[in-house]
Amino acid sequence: MRTTTSRKAGMTTTAVVTGASSGIGAAVARRLAKEGYDVVLVARRGELLDRVAAETGGRAVVLDVTDAEAVRAFADTLDACDVLVNNAGGALGADTVAEGSPAHWQQMYSVNVLGTLHLTQALLPLLRQDGGGTVVNITSTAAHCTYESGGGYSAAKHAQYALGETLRLELCGEPVRVVEVAPGMVHTEEFALNRFHGDRERASAVYAGVDRPLRAEDVAECVSFAVALPQHVNVDQLVVRPLAQAAQHKTHRGPLFQS
Repeated sequence: MRTTTSRKAGMTTTAVVTGASSGIGAAVARRLAKEGYDVVLVARRGELLDRVAAETGGRAVVLDVTDAEAVRAFADTLDACDVLVNNAGGALGADTVAEGSPAHWQQMYSVNVLGTLHLTQALLPLLRQDGGGTVVNITSTAAHCTYESGGGYSAAKHAQYALGETLRLELCGEPVRVVEVAPGMVHTEEFALNRFHGDRERASAVYAGVDRPLRAEDVAECVSFAVALPQHVNVDQLVVRPLAQAAQHKTHRGPLFQS
C-alpha cells in the first residue's frame, strides 16, 4: 500500500467522492479507503451506495449533485474535506447534433458541469482549511476532442474541463490543487448501457473486440497516484487510455496481448 501524503500529520484525511454507487466512483472510493482516507460516498441510488459504503467503511450520502441547495446542506454536515473527487456524470444518447435531444444535452450539462460546480463551490471553504486540499475532476478524452454522434457529451465534458482549468488559475497562490483525470475507453457495468438507454446490444458493441479496455480500477489508480503526491506537486491533467485506443477515433479491435 502506498503511503498517503497527508498535510495533517497523525490525522485521518477525508475524501468526498461523487457518483460513488458504481463504476469509476465506487472504484475510487474503494481505493482511497484502502489508502487510509475517511471516505464520504455521494450518489443518488441509496441501496447501491450503501453496499459500497459497507465495503469501504465509509459514509453513504444520498444526494443529487444537480440540486445546489441540497449540496450546500450536505456540505454543512462535514467538518473536513481534504480531497473532492467530482466523478458524477455520464452520457445520454449518441445522436447527431441535428437530431440530438435538447433534454439529453441539458441533463448531461447539469450533471457533468453544474454538479461539479455545486460540489466545488460548497466544499471549497473546507478544502482551503489546514494547509489546503485537492479537487479531482474526472472528465474524459471527450473533453479534449470531438467525434460524430458525441456532440452533447463532448460539449459537457469540454465545459467541465474549462471549469477546472479556470479554477486552477483562480486558486493560484492558494495551497489547493486542481487535478483533471481524463479517461478514454473504460468498460464499466453501466456507462454505455445508460448512454444507449438500456440497449445491451449497442452497449456491448462499444467494447467489441477491444483487448483489455480500461477498468474502473485503472482510473482509481490514477486518482490515487495524483492525490498521494506531495501537496506542492499538481498533476494538471492525466489522460489515460487502454493501449488498444490510440486516439478517440482510432481503436484496435482484435488480439493485442498474448495472454
